[in-house]
Amino acid sequence: MKFAAFGGVLIDHSIQEAMRLTKQIGFDGIEIAAREPHLSATTSATRIKEIRSVADGLGLAIPVIAGYMGGFSTGSDKECEQAYGDFQRILEASAVLGADMIRVGAGGPNAFLAQDYHYAKAAHWLKKCAVEAGKQGTSIVLEIHNVSLAETVESSLRIVDLVGEDNIGLIHDAGNMYITDTDYGRDSVIGLGKKMFHVHVKDEKRVAEVGAPGTFVNRTKHGEEKFLQCRLGEGEADHQPLFDALKETGYSGWVTLECHAPFPAYERLEHDYRKVKQMLGLA
Repeated sequence: MKFAAFGGVLIDHSIQEAMRLTKQIGFDGIEIAAREPHLSATTSATRIKEIRSVADGLGLAIPVIAGYMGGFSTGSDKECEQAYGDFQRILEASAVLGADMIRVGAGGPNAFLAQDYHYAKAAHWLKKCAVEAGKQGTSIVLEIHNVSLAETVESSLRIVDLVGEDNIGLIHDAGNMYITDTDYGRDSVIGLGKKMFHVHVKDEKRVAEVGAPGTFVNRTKHGEEKFLQCRLGEGEADHQPLFDALKETGYSGWVTLECHAPFPAYERLEHDYRKVKQMLGLA
C-alpha cells in the first residue's frame, strides 16, 4: 500500500507548501483537491506544469485529483454540461500531473431516497466522463459518501454497473460509511471487489449537540444526526477490520488520509499517518 495526504486538509496553505508538508510527514503522495488555491478547471497550463515540477522535486506522486464536479443526478442540463466541461479541463490537467484517477460526484439524494431516474441520469453523464477518461488511460472514481447515490456498497455498485465502463470504480471511505450506518469492514471490501479502486481514511463519531468546532449535521436513514470529525482512533469508525481486510486481500493501491478534526492540519495528518501505520503493523 501507498499513502497520500488529502490536499483539502492543507487547503489553507499554498499547493507548494502543502506538498512540502506532505513530504515532511513521510507520505508517498498527495491527492490534490480540485479547489483553489490548489487546482481548478481554470488553472493555467503553466501553473499545472509548475505543480508537477514541485511534486517531482519532492519525490511525491499525485495518484488522484479529487474533483468536486458532478451532481449529475439532480443537476439541470445546463449544470451537467458545465460540470462535464469542468471535468474535461481537470482531465487535461491529470495527464500533466500524472494522476491515474479523478474523483467525480454522481450526486444525491441519499440512496434510500433516490429514484430510478436519479441513477439513470447520473449514469448517462458518468459514462461520458469514463469514456473520455479512458482515451488517456485514466479512471474515474466515485467516493462512497453519505447523502449521495453512492452511499452503500449496494447503491455504489448499482451506479457503477449502470455506467458499464471498466475504468469507473469506487473510493472506500469508512468514515462516510459510518455516518450512513452501513458496513465498512471486511464484508464491504469483499463486496466491492475489483471495483474498489481507492481508499479514504478519516474518523467520525455521533454526538448529542453541534456548535463546537468539527461538528456538523447530516441526514441519514435515522433522520437528522449530529457528528464530530475526529482523529483516527478517537472516534467511533473502527478502521481495524478494514485494514485487516486490505491486508488479507492483498490491496496494493493508494490510501489517502483526510482527517478534518479540529486540530491544526499538520498535526492531524501526522497523527493519522502514525496511527494508520500502527494499525497496519507497519510502524
